[in-house]
Amino acid sequence: MITSQQMRAARALLGLDQRQLAELAGLSLPTIQRMESSAGQVRGVVDTLVKVITALEGAGIEIIGENAPSTATGRGVRLSERVDGKRIGLSQSILYDKTVAREPQP
Repeated sequence: MITSQQMRAARALLGLDQRQLAELAGLSLPTIQRMESSAGQVRGVVDTLVKVITALEGAGIEIIGENAPSTATGRGVRLSERVDGKRIGLSQSILYDKTVAREPQP
């Protein structure tokens, strides 16, 4: 559904702190804090997850699932990974018109 990393990135793109997201979603601050401290997929009551996702999408965030294409236009970020789950060592840089080497991440 959504990962804790996506929640934090979405908040950053919107310029929201955890308290503001809690208010936007109609949830408590400790709930947002707990969700964002999850490792990987956010765990929680489905209704709570839906409230967060609905609030983020209503504010203009498109949550992109793993291996899913983006269906909208606009700016965003995504981690680049290979099929085996490791980060890609080469990528096209938006700063330069060339491919740049990066150290593979575990």
